[in-house]
Amino acid sequence: MTFQHLLDGTEVLGQSGNPDVTGVEYDSRRVKPGCAFVAMRGETSDGNRFIDQAIQAGAVAVVTDSQTEKPREGVAWVVVPHGRRALARLSSNFYKRPAERIAVTGITGTNGKSTTAFLIESILTAAGRKSALIGTIEYHVAGNVYPAPHTTPEALELARIFSEALGLGATDAVMEVSSHALAQERVFGVPFDVAVFTNLTRDHLDYHKTMEEYFAAKRVLFEGCGTDAPRACVTNLDDEYGAKLAAFSRKRSAVVLTYGLERGDFHAENVEIHPRGTRFDMATPQEKEKIAVFSPLIGRVNVYNILAAAAACYARGCGSQAIARGVESLTHVPGRFECVDCGQPFTVVVDYAHTDDALRNLTALAREFVSRTGAAARVLTVFGCGGDRDRAKRPLMGEAAGRGSDFVVLTSDNPRGEDPRAIINDALVGLQRTGVKYSVEVDRRKAIALAIGEARPGDIVLLAGKGHEKVQVTREGSLPFDDVEVAREALKVAGFECEAVTGAH
Repeated sequence: MTFQHLLDGTEVLGQSGNPDVTGVEYDSRRVKPGCAFVAMRGETSDGNRFIDQAIQAGAVAVVTDSQTEKPREGVAWVVVPHGRRALARLSSNFYKRPAERIAVTGITGTNGKSTTAFLIESILTAAGRKSALIGTIEYHVAGNVYPAPHTTPEALELARIFSEALGLGATDAVMEVSSHALAQERVFGVPFDVAVFTNLTRDHLDYHKTMEEYFAAKRVLFEGCGTDAPRACVTNLDDEYGAKLAAFSRKRSAVVLTYGLERGDFHAENVEIHPRGTRFDMATPQEKEKIAVFSPLIGRVNVYNILAAAAACYARGCGSQAIARGVESLTHVPGRFECVDCGQPFTVVVDYAHTDDALRNLTALAREFVSRTGAAARVLTVFGCGGDRDRAKRPLMGEAAGRGSDFVVLTSDNPRGEDPRAIINDALVGLQRTGVKYSVEVDRRKAIALAIGEARPGDIVLLAGKGHEKVQVTREGSLPFDDVEVAREALKVAGFECEAVTGAH
């Protein structure tokens, strides 16, 4: 492909040279001979610092968002006003515009994105379609599973995934779209067919500063990011921001579908939540059609996730039978109310809840869970707060955990560059307001063992915050840490047979 063809549709301020190009990279360490190197400013680093390394590695063209960098001799050179937009255009062109040849459903919101994405993928499979899934937990490409370094990857990786999925016969792609990705234009130029909004609660205010800025970033998915607005939009009517988005999208999208527990185009009737699953009748826009739904996922929050997924798949043309089969087929989502079963007489659950709202939902579900086992059963919660993130939400998380639990172990989550004790002290302010019995243990491994050691028959132990994550991020770097495995170790030390673990449900 010539450099000129690669640049098609890119906003250019200045240009020279037109070599043949064999690849696109924005990381100089991955550059190979014949590549075009996109040098762009990021949040914490500037790719323009690595132009010479990229050229030494064989780059034949440079696309830069710096007007102060001087062209290098013998290398094609382009200056652009927006580095990430340029990366998106070049990536799309190199892979023959794959996002335009696959139906993309994007999901945004604070909580529920991963479960909703897994549900949509399951329903699409039940409808006989092949799909790709891109999200926080892992990436799926027509049955192949890859680790997920980011919830929403950069445009280059995104184009590669779409291209691979198309090559394997996929018709659909389902992706979580984070507020960071929207603000940073990582999905620039992706024409979303369906956009889904789950909810908006306090999170990421270290980055977005205010709730209105946070919402404005989410809204970009419904405006179109360098494209037309999505053909169909699905929003949660029970969330005030979701209601705003419904009104906003009616002027832009051809199809607007709403959902809620008791209202909306999709809502739930006759809800029954049991320890082994959730059952309800789903009302749909087809007035006389109700879908009898059973899901192995439990809890009120998963009713919302199921409604969102059903509405998105309805917008994609899936029928009621496929929706019912797909919902029932998804038995669990890694790190989302994932049970660790070693034959112990109490329940141990790993969950990704890492906001005050998610902790309230989690502890409320756990309370409902133990109320069926007897009046003496308790909720024991292990949680921490992330470092280098919004400090103001820490006391809110402490209060949420305390209000919903009988005993709390306050510990470390991913402290990153901060002192874990300073983070704990911030959360302790809210926890102490509740008067709940608590213990502080900085070492998360010891904290999990402490909570399991405190558990009595019928209790539920919640290990909140890290969910599917396999590492703990500290000042020393990323250290191997998996709440599920650590819980199994603690249960084994306590005398239970963890070799017979049945996994999650």
